[in-house]
Amino acid sequence: MTVPSTLIRVPIESGDLPGDLTIPAGATGLVLFAHGSGSSRHSSRNQFVARSLEIHRLGTLLIDLLTPDEDAIDRRTAGLRFDIGLLAGRLVQMIDWLGRDPRTSTLRIGLFGASTGGGAALVAASDRPTRVMAVVSRGGRPDLANGALPRVQTPTLLIVGGDDRQVIAMNENAMRRMRASVTLRIIPGATHLFEEPGALEDVAALAAEWFGKYLS
Repeated sequence: MTVPSTLIRVPIESGDLPGDLTIPAGATGLVLFAHGSGSSRHSSRNQFVARSLEIHRLGTLLIDLLTPDEDAIDRRTAGLRFDIGLLAGRLVQMIDWLGRDPRTSTLRIGLFGASTGGGAALVAASDRPTRVMAVVSRGGRPDLANGALPRVQTPTLLIVGGDDRQVIAMNENAMRRMRASVTLRIIPGATHLFEEPGALEDVAALAAEWFGKYLS
């Protein structure tokens, strides 16, 4: 059965950010999504993974990382989507908001980052080590977390497509700089967007297993 979502707005310094909060009955954890370059909370791939996690009784929050004005600027310049400091700061604000809201304050928090969102998720996890219990990166750019990588304490799962050679190398290099428990899973035959038959299902299954382990 589909769990209904609630439209929420997280206040930030320049306005607020809209998001879709879904909390299944009996949830013990919640996964905050950090979408990738030029995407939004309506990303079909992240929506698919979120629905799969909800079946496993994990709450989800899909939220935009940029305000409408910032998004309009980014669509022209493609600059803000690579501003990892800005994106990670927004994630930290959302983590703090989840800790204050009575609907979510008792839930363990996980982060699911895609593409550049993977780098932002790792920076946010390094800033909130006692709040973020697990990170999953899908086709992510952990290299963009740069100096934050050695500070990450959160168990991290990196998922990369087997045909996404350049991103595999980026993830392997990032792993060597991390001190946290980190696992790399490569999905054979998958490309960067995991559009191949069954590839996104594999991502969802791996994410559900990881978050189920650390958010229960």
